[in-house]
Amino acid sequence: MRALFVDDEVEFLELMQKRLARRGMDVAVASNGQTALDMLDATMREGGEPFQIVVMDVRMPGMDGLETLRHMKEKAPQLPVILLTGHACMDVAVKGLDLGAYDYMLKPVAISELLVKMEEAVRSGV
Repeated sequence: MRALFVDDEVEFLELMQKRLARRGMDVAVASNGQTALDMLDATMREGGEPFQIVVMDVRMPGMDGLETLRHMKEKAPQLPVILLTGHACMDVAVKGLDLGAYDYMLKPVAISELLVKMEEAVRSGV
């Protein structure tokens, strides 16, 4: 599975990249929404291996996760996106799902639960 993780917490990105690489996943990371969009554009433009899933934090400085999600869905409507946040807020969850997110999970998230959700999202083809 080829995944893109987007989060402004660099330690979280490094941890996810290491732990998922050990499980055989190819994980790219972006520390903000604009970088994630640029990476998505580059893979689409250059015919590189496309991302199969995006896991993204909702709260980030600058372009937040919901705005980034909106732009991602314009570029790649079938790309599944799982939103993560450390702050339980039903309004954000509903808005994210309305914008096309596959699902919404609370941080800290167990790696096993996240993997199950990621595999489910990729299989669904949403």
